[in-house]
Amino acid sequence: MKKKSSILTSQKFIVLLVVIVLFAFFSIASPSFRQYSTIMSILNYSYYIVLMSVGVTFPLITGGVDLSIGTGLIGYSLAGGYLITQKGWPVAAGLLVTILLGVVIGTLNGVLVSFMELPPFLATLCTCMITRGLGSIFSKGFGISWPAAGAPGGWFRSIFKITTGSNMQIPLGFLWMLVIVALMAFVLNHTRLGRYTIAIGSNKEATRLSGVNVRFYHTMAYVISGLFAGLAAVAYSAIFATVQPGTGAGFELEAIGGAIIGGVSASGGAGSVEGSLIGVFVICLLKTGLPFIGLQANWQQIVTGLVLIGAVMVDILKKRKAEVH
Repeated sequence: MKKKSSILTSQKFIVLLVVIVLFAFFSIASPSFRQYSTIMSILNYSYYIVLMSVGVTFPLITGGVDLSIGTGLIGYSLAGGYLITQKGWPVAAGLLVTILLGVVIGTLNGVLVSFMELPPFLATLCTCMITRGLGSIFSKGFGISWPAAGAPGGWFRSIFKITTGSNMQIPLGFLWMLVIVALMAFVLNHTRLGRYTIAIGSNKEATRLSGVNVRFYHTMAYVISGLFAGLAAVAYSAIFATVQPGTGAGFELEAIGGAIIGGVSASGGAGSVEGSLIGVFVICLLKTGLPFIGLQANWQQIVTGLVLIGAVMVDILKKRKAEVH
């Protein structure tokens, strides 16, 4: 009975209930929200945010942050699209470069934070500006369109959604998200990399004194974040027709916000990948559903901010309760 009680009071379970309640509320408040096209819109928007959130979960658990993933996503996508559309590279090669650029920036972030000992906020803010500038250089200030579905090279778009003969879209990307989340949850909970990531966030000095190569595993947390920013760039390129330079700022806040809502501790040392997935859907439902009840962009930001404050307060209360006991 005690075990059931702990499950029912866990933050992941509570956030899952919030997702269900939000979906039910918007469905009742606006019949048009219940349309299949709206659900597809939510899923399309969620893919790249989920991927960023899964990746940034690792730096957050170490007690750090990665602010470069939002503008990085756009920068990597513009670079890959430039090579495909302007230089004639095969789509597969452009996709590989897009992902590798994320890994390179993630590695740079890890080196700056773990070896150079720069504050994560400052280090990733610098690379955020670098990726934004690189994206503008590749695009020369203009939007870049990856090959369209049905066009030569447009096969990659079917990775995330398939359109049937009756123009019905099948959200294949949602299945990929579940597989990726399950894989990374295993990495976090059942591998040395995951255990040391949590240990660094809990007590970095104690982890170092126990013989762990803290610098390596700390760097790897940012490499994972960069890798998933690159994968998110692939998802973004597959879902949207055109990638515009100078955008992406704010994507990282949605990804980080989703992770924190899902139970990642704001001070590090605790969190889960599956929690980040659920938390992202709170963000996605709010952003998609609020316009259906007449609340526009400014109110969306206020409501999302209040939800984040609530999630941080829950984290603080949990820590205080743990200290008392």
